[in-house]
Amino acid sequence: MEWAKRAFLAFFGAAVCAALVVLALFQPSEILAAPRQRLLLTGSSTIAPLALSIAQRYEAAHIGVRIDVETGGSSRGIADAMRGTADIGMASRKLKKEESGLVRYLIARDGLAMIGHSSNGVVGLSRGQVIDLYTGKITNWKTLGGSDSPVTIVNKAEGRGTLEVFLQFFGLDNRDISPDVIIGENAQGIKTVAANPTALGYVSIGAAEAAVAEGATIKLLALDGVPADTTTLAQGKYKLARDLILVTRPGPSTLATDFLAFATSHAVDDLIEKNFFVPPAR
Repeated sequence: MEWAKRAFLAFFGAAVCAALVVLALFQPSEILAAPRQRLLLTGSSTIAPLALSIAQRYEAAHIGVRIDVETGGSSRGIADAMRGTADIGMASRKLKKEESGLVRYLIARDGLAMIGHSSNGVVGLSRGQVIDLYTGKITNWKTLGGSDSPVTIVNKAEGRGTLEVFLQFFGLDNRDISPDVIIGENAQGIKTVAANPTALGYVSIGAAEAAVAEGATIKLLALDGVPADTTTLAQGKYKLARDLILVTRPGPSTLATDFLAFATSHAVDDLIEKNFFVPPAR
């Protein structure tokens, strides 16, 4: 029977080794790291960098929670929230009448800045000049005291909250604008203007200030004599302003409700300012 005993011990030892190999392949830390809860935010490219930084801070304090942030424009975020394909929508414009069934959560204040290349001699525009530029009545920078060169008009794509705020503020119809370039996200608009000394565009003040801080060759143009920056925005002097909001259907999940409470609290004011936005009055 001794041989049977030795065979059993050999078999038992092999089984133990196999079990150890399996445990080595599936570390407990990896199992614990697997997300137990998930939120999806979609929409405004203006809000996305801020939402991502808020999400990362929230995840750090809530092990097992995963928050994904996807862009695509305010209209996408609102539509996704209405359909329930996203837990939370990000929008940088007001809700329309047909979107009134959503619940809004104010997270920050932003403005739109007209931007030109840093080499452009023009430092500011009036409301009337912006209208004339975008409707083709002014086509050369020389008319505004700049160089003798044609103006390259950069406009936002349909579905972007920035476009709708721009059109509403200046009383324009998008059909009256014949842009040379159409862009989507703020980063694309900034790159376009930075690469073209004759370009004129408009983007989020927060995105533009962040880009300038990183060395982008653009400058924010004053509007009606008021500098386009977070200081004048916070003071209420800069009028081309807007709310940055998150939206959900009524009765969001417990996780979404907790995240929204965090995203609208003083705990994220430093992140709002770091992204060159203005914290709202709370």
